[in-house]
Amino acid sequence: MPSYKELVKQRESLDQQIQQARREELAGAVSQVRALVAEFGLTAQDVFPSGRARSASSGSKVAPKYRNPATGQTWTGRGKPPRWIQGQDREKFAI
Repeated sequence: MPSYKELVKQRESLDQQIQQARREELAGAVSQVRALVAEFGLTAQDVFPSGRARSASSGSKVAPKYRNPATGQTWTGRGKPPRWIQGQDREKFAI
């Protein structure tokens, strides 16, 4: 069984080989992508559209369920509860 120092040297050698192989494969991938972009006349917008498709429920507002009678602040019941409702019966704040 190899010693600890020998294993560390092997790891360093493997790390260098991994980095070199990654650089070579990355260069090949970039040149292949550039060739495809040139061949089809693609733009950055074609490849990386800026607008993301949203789900139907994404971005919709939720009606508040609780109101602080002293300040009028509201809370939907989602996420961390505000200080004014923590540790209290929520029914008395229900809207």
